Amino acid sequence: MSREEELKSKYFDKNLSEEEKKELKELASKDKKTWDELKEMDNLKEVIDMLEPVNPDREWEEYWSSLYNKLERGIGWIIFSIGAILTLTFLGFQFIKNLIRDSQIALYAKCGFIALLIGFIILFVSVARERLTLMKSDKYSKEVKR
Repeated sequence: MSREEELKSKYFDKNLSEEEKKELKELASKDKKTWDELKEMDNLKEVIDMLEPVNPDREWEEYWSSLYNKLERGIGWIIFSIGAILTLTFLGFQFIKNLIRDSQIALYAKCGFIALLIGFIILFVSVARERLTLMKSDKYSKEVKR
C-alpha cells in the first residue's frame, strides 16, 4: 500500500495524526483526484453514519406480530364467510319453502325466484372466494397504505 493510500485509509477511519493530516492536505492540494476521493469518502461516511443498525429482536417481534395479525384476520374472514354462506342458504331455503307452498304465485314465477336466489348465492360465494384469493396474491395491495 502506498503512503497516499495509507493516509486516505486513516483519513476515512478518522485516525490521522496532526502530521499525517498536514501531509494528506498537501497531497490533496497538489492532486485534484486525491481531493475528489477525500470528498467522496466524506460523502460515504455521512451516508454510513445515517444508517441505523438492525435490531434483530425488534425485527422478529414485528415479524411475529404481523404474522399473528394476518392469521387472525384470515381466520376471521373464513368464519365470517362460512357464517354468511350458512345464513344466506338457510334464508334461501326458507324463502323457497314458503314460495313453493304459496298457491297464489304461478309456477314460472316460482321457478324464476328460485333460479334468481340460487344464482345470487353462487355469485356471492364466487366473488367472496375470488376476493380472498386476490388479497393473498395481489402484489400491489401490500404497498398501498390505507
